[in-house]
Amino acid sequence: MVRAGELGLIVIAAAIGVLAGLAVTGMSLAAQGMHELIFRLPDGERLSGTEFIPSHIALLAPIVGGALLGVLLFASARWRKRVAVDPIEANALHGGRMSLTDSLLVALQNLISNGFGASVGLEAGYTQISSGIASRVGLAFEMRRGDMRTLVGCGAAAAIATAFNAPLTGAFYAFELIIGTYSIATLTPVVVAALCGTFTARLIVGRAFLIDVGSLGAVVDADYAAAFGLGVVCAGFGILVMQGVTLVESLARRSVVPPALRPLIGGAAVGALALVSPQVLSAGHGALHLNLDTAAAPAALLALILLKSVASAISIGSGFRGGLFFASLFLGALIGKLYAALAPFLFHTATLTPVVYAIVGMSALAVAIIGGPLTMTFLALELTGDFPITVLVLVAVVASSVTVRKTFGYSFATWRFHLRGENIRSAHDVGWIRTLTVGQMMRRDPRIVRDDTTVAMLRRKFPLGSGQRVVVVDQAERYAGIVLIPEAFDAALDQAAEATRLDTLLHYRDQALTPEMNAKEAMAVFDRTESEALAVVDGSAAKRVIGLLTESHTLRRYSEELDRRRREVSGEI
Repeated sequence: MVRAGELGLIVIAAAIGVLAGLAVTGMSLAAQGMHELIFRLPDGERLSGTEFIPSHIALLAPIVGGALLGVLLFASARWRKRVAVDPIEANALHGGRMSLTDSLLVALQNLISNGFGASVGLEAGYTQISSGIASRVGLAFEMRRGDMRTLVGCGAAAAIATAFNAPLTGAFYAFELIIGTYSIATLTPVVVAALCGTFTARLIVGRAFLIDVGSLGAVVDADYAAAFGLGVVCAGFGILVMQGVTLVESLARRSVVPPALRPLIGGAAVGALALVSPQVLSAGHGALHLNLDTAAAPAALLALILLKSVASAISIGSGFRGGLFFASLFLGALIGKLYAALAPFLFHTATLTPVVYAIVGMSALAVAIIGGPLTMTFLALELTGDFPITVLVLVAVVASSVTVRKTFGYSFATWRFHLRGENIRSAHDVGWIRTLTVGQMMRRDPRIVRDDTTVAMLRRKFPLGSGQRVVVVDQAERYAGIVLIPEAFDAALDQAAEATRLDTLLHYRDQALTPEMNAKEAMAVFDRTESEALAVVDGSAAKRVIGLLTESHTLRRYSEELDRRRREVSGEI
């Protein structure tokens, strides 16, 4: 029933939404409980929004969390050798397949990191565990590749929708960042999952995790230029934050400190920053509430921006598990309020209030770091309920997105994939290209002759019209090249056919394919050599011939798979 029609997929998506809502709500309550217990907060008070934390607790809590996380990292490195696959990577490379065990482990690491005050958000853990559940459900129902990718998107959509009480935001997070495209076939299950996750959380905790944006002002035409400028500023700052995380990670790798000890050192640094301002701790929900609708001096805003940026870079770079989703919202709000102090001097007719600049900055910086222009636009809409401000946000996020794409080219997630050597720019399904290998497509019975064979012998063995080419190997059975059969029947060779050896007619002596190459890599070799067919060798020093692949067959198989993916996206299969 599930595989045969859309209705079954929708029912499964609804169930995934409920499960994701429960998982996200449970993680949120657990993190808040840890904050209250560890940092001795009153019931319901947010960690980063508290006015006072005892110095010894602010310093020691991240250190203890780092030590605990280090032990967990050490144990998991010995227990599970592979790197956990996140939802973007799962949908881009693995057809939506994720390990639920790895996802639970990542969520636990994220909870420890956030619970002990490291400057990371829980959104990475939310999407990991929710998408892991969705993938496991899809595997249980033996879903097709396209449906598996949709279900992983459903899990992520429900996670973000639950976290922000914003189903439209969750749905477009899935479309833009997890599935990689919007289609009619994916619309209903993704939206149903986002709604189910949101309603599940509301039944349990009501609206406890909402962001209060306070009072808003009116928007005039002159404000769009100011919003555009803020978008460009946020793009530049977002690139600096991503580069800062990379710098800390690079310094940590080059150091002699073992990976299991790095979170402890990072926790000490975050704790030291927390002595200056507790607002650098955790994701920043309380600090965002505190700063949105209250006045602050530009110097204080600038100091907090620097402290939070450094704390986030140190936390992630030193090995704490988490993401920059909420940190980017918090930092964007601070940048927006700082920008509001300068806007009257730059744009004399601008009328925006600081809280509106904060909302625009939130969305623009989140787009620069996380990606998803429509996701962040809908977040602004669902937070404010104000359409004119939403259009203003859209201007800023477009400016931010274009600036980052043209100057940097990556979001935070895809930038980290790039550093690992993975060429992933989005969640578009490119995994099938990697599985469409030369080894799968090649003929395993190529015609092979020795290089000491004469032209006359070749003519007798392979008459004209019996084929186009033969593969030639040397005395040690190593690949030597390819002889085109029509060339062996050239009239100029008639007189010396008995004496002429094939090694004088060889083409592509040093050009061959290996079975692990994918279709895209094989086509690059065909283009470079201008050949219609190439031998496939085993890749070892022996260069043993194991097959033959033609360019036409490669193109046909590539086109067939491409058409299959197109039909999956359009809902035809």
